Amino acid sequence: MTLKDDLRAYQARWEAVEAIQSEERRTAPLELRWRQLNAAYGIAKSLGWLRPDPSEAGVFERWAKLKEKAVSQPPIL
Repeated sequence: MTLKDDLRAYQARWEAVEAIQSEERRTAPLELRWRQLNAAYGIAKSLGWLRPDPSEAGVFERWAKLKEKAVSQPPIL
């Protein structure tokens, strides 16, 4: 075998690995994916990578005001 053949075989093996991993990710149960997401979030939080988003607080305040107005008004029939 030549170097070119070796490289092609190497690439083909890793493409096969990628296909298997892709299928495993696609068919993973929701509970597992949720745990993985929570683990990633916990790591990011413990490393201080999460920063509060000031615009997010504004969105919650606006929704609270809209909800308050909607509840205080009589229903439209």
